[in-house]
Amino acid sequence: MKLSAWAKTKGISYRSAWKMHKSNKLPVRSEQLPNGTILVFPEDEKIEQAAIYARVSSGDQKKDLDRQLLRLVDYAIEHRILIAEKVKEVGSGMNGQRKGLLRLLANKNINLIIVEHRDRLTRFGFSYLEASLKSSGRKIIVVDSTEIQDDIVRDLHEVIVSMCARLYGKRSAKNKADKAIRAINKDVDNA
Repeated sequence: MKLSAWAKTKGISYRSAWKMHKSNKLPVRSEQLPNGTILVFPEDEKIEQAAIYARVSSGDQKKDLDRQLLRLVDYAIEHRILIAEKVKEVGSGMNGQRKGLLRLLANKNINLIIVEHRDRLTRFGFSYLEASLKSSGRKIIVVDSTEIQDDIVRDLHEVIVSMCARLYGKRSAKNKADKAIRAINKDVDNA
């Protein structure tokens, strides 16, 4: 199959597919003929359907939402993951009625959900959500490796973010919570 036809079936532009071929990041085997035509072999293709999920808390962060989505697309291309769906939402991480997220979770054809941070998906209960998806052969990839790893610190961080959101408003809650965590860590280190 020609690269252009393959790209069309995947809903991506020919140029994106060509860049993936040139950087050797196509999720299928490809070969360029002497006349320049690029052939792909879809029978070698992974059937994994991935979705990218990006979320910000308020409307004034829409530029951040677009940048977040671009970083996730770059990650998917770098790791040879085909994107079946892109979801962008503006809303609280504590809101359980986000339509885009609910649609992704209900879609059994989506095997993989890619998010930048755990809290972009949900503020609380990430482990439950991850276990539930895992039981049906699906998974979540969290891109940012600089996240807090210690469970107790992460739980404390989530509680502080939640309380700050109520006290100070959702827009500045994360910054104030991060500042509080840094102060706590500094006190622990000095003790």
